[in-house]
Amino acid sequence: MGIFSLMTGIPGQSGFGSASTAEQVTEGIDASNLTVIITGGASGIGLETARVLALRKAHVIIAARNMEAANEAKLLILEGNETARVDVLKLDLGSIKNNAGVMFCPYQLSEDGIEMQFATNHLGHFLLTNLLLEKMKGTARATGIEGRIVNLSSMAHLHTYEDGIQFDKINDPNSYSDKKAYGQSKLANILHANKLSRLLKEEGANIAVNSVHPGLIMTNLMRHSAFLMRILKLFTYLLWKNVPQGAATTCYVALHPKLKGVTGKYFMDCNEYTPSELATNEELAQKLWDYSNNLVNSTQTT
Repeated sequence: MGIFSLMTGIPGQSGFGSASTAEQVTEGIDASNLTVIITGGASGIGLETARVLALRKAHVIIAARNMEAANEAKLLILEGNETARVDVLKLDLGSIKNNAGVMFCPYQLSEDGIEMQFATNHLGHFLLTNLLLEKMKGTARATGIEGRIVNLSSMAHLHTYEDGIQFDKINDPNSYSDKKAYGQSKLANILHANKLSRLLKEEGANIAVNSVHPGLIMTNLMRHSAFLMRILKLFTYLLWKNVPQGAATTCYVALHPKLKGVTGKYFMDCNEYTPSELATNEELAQKLWDYSNNLVNSTQTT
């Protein structure tokens, strides 16, 4: 997989490629025995993911802080699919904001005093996963159905700080770079998925954990740099996807039977792809795991 495949849409080993849509990669799959929780499901590729998984008969829960937007998303899905099973859930993990991602935002701290991109894109989802994990293990044991966790990362994980994660400078405004901070949070998504995958395999849990790059899509995620992104798109338009294509890799990794037992991998354009060396560094993943646990515990006790 490379730039040529991305530009042409030629399918990879999976039979799908950058031009494939979420509906195409899930065609014929019956997900009626699955419950899916989607953060960021009120708009953009999250909404398209929710719509398509509901179309495949999964029980979809849109977890969001903005309940008005979540309810509008639910109504939109039901308009096209009256039998869809869609619920909305107010997501408030303490004060950690994790119902959607942020990208390239100016330096700011979350309510917990943590740099916003790291808090929103990684830490909140790290906590959500931990809170759901025992329930997922129990359900997988009782039903024999493999649980799947999909972390939405990005190719932007390649553009991060020199050491990958600035553990000692997460909140340092002087060294802050909006682009590198975003890359740092996306690198954290892959490291988290890989570490959790190893732990669950050692435990023998029937849960797969993978990370995905959805592709370049113009969504509300880019609201902090919309002008820059439009200029970039003008010169790289062949590399961009529409929303149905952008949701394809997430839906493929979440549902496709070909991936049963596949865990700890990184996917792009519905095919396995090799991430950066930092993303596969087990020592860095362990350090992030410990750091994240300590950070979550400190925010919950203050």
